[in-house]
Amino acid sequence: MIWNWLRRHPLLVDVGLALVVGATTIGGALNGVHRAVAVPLAAAETLAVLVRRRRPLAFLAVAVAATTAIAFFQGFIPTAVVLGLYTVAAHRERRVALPAGVATIALLAAPLAHRHEHGWIDVAIQLGVLTVPWFFGESLRTRRAYLAELEAKAERLERDREENVRRAAAAEQARIARELHDVIAHSVSVMVVQAAAANDVFEAQPARAREAVRSIEATGRAALTELRRLLGIVRTPDDEPYEPQPGLDRLGDLLERVRGAGLAVALRVEGEPRPLPAAVDLSAYRLVQEALTNTLKHAAASHADVAVRYAEGELAIEIRDDGSGAAANGEAGGQGLIGMRERVGMFGGELVTGPAGDGGFAVAARFPLEAAS
Repeated sequence: MIWNWLRRHPLLVDVGLALVVGATTIGGALNGVHRAVAVPLAAAETLAVLVRRRRPLAFLAVAVAATTAIAFFQGFIPTAVVLGLYTVAAHRERRVALPAGVATIALLAAPLAHRHEHGWIDVAIQLGVLTVPWFFGESLRTRRAYLAELEAKAERLERDREENVRRAAAAEQARIARELHDVIAHSVSVMVVQAAAANDVFEAQPARAREAVRSIEATGRAALTELRRLLGIVRTPDDEPYEPQPGLDRLGDLLERVRGAGLAVALRVEGEPRPLPAAVDLSAYRLVQEALTNTLKHAAASHADVAVRYAEGELAIEIRDDGSGAAANGEAGGQGLIGMRERVGMFGGELVTGPAGDGGFAVAARFPLEAAS
């Protein structure tokens, strides 16, 4: 908490540090006999604290110059130098901070040795103590660089993930396109041949004509089943009897099943319901089904709202829940979201998913009806 506050208020921090530097340096200068010279020097290094973040090397230079001058005729007060060594090490690369630190130690050695009351052991100890703030600043800079690298790596991974999702969607589209081509080309070719044969023998051999018509029907049904499988529209086993595909008129049955699974769902319909293109009707139903299934499995929600809006030239669907906001990733690798996006994209529509403003997760889709028809 304190560290975060300090980072958010750098000016207040620097003002506080300037007060500390001023109290020690100016206060010490006032106690000496050469205060006429020492006080202005101490004031200069105190004011320089306010620009230490923008000009760390300049601040260190002022601190070293003032401290050196004061030390020759009055006393060694290294407060500003300590702060300068830390600032340079924390805000400049090592190739700059290390020479600056060495030069600072070398420059301060002369005035310390000049004063007769200091022996060389005392001088060495005082200079050694000055390395502590440098190493502290260096460790802080290294940590910041490490965290920045982690953040950059996370951004790269996110970009790679998005690229993988795009590639997966493109590969799936290409696979479906190839299989659609094969299914349609084969089935239509067979149906054309059978229709031509039925036409040739329709009057002369009606039994053969009926057999050809039955073959056309069987081929057409098989093609429809395969097309639905490829588009991810029908997920019923092949041995189940054929049933008309659901649309928005059967949302009530879907919501009852969801409520039976433990999720309270409310439905709101805006506008005048009207007949929709069959593909749009089915895709809208499946979109609601997929979103509610993900909510049940992954969102830990207790309530969901489904809104259907019939507008001029478009159909809008929105599903919101009050869960943890994790429903979009219902299937491994985000395949559930990819499937919903592909389903809406087939009609030139738009899909928006993400955390809802008041908590939970939202899925909103728009189907342009002119394009679909």
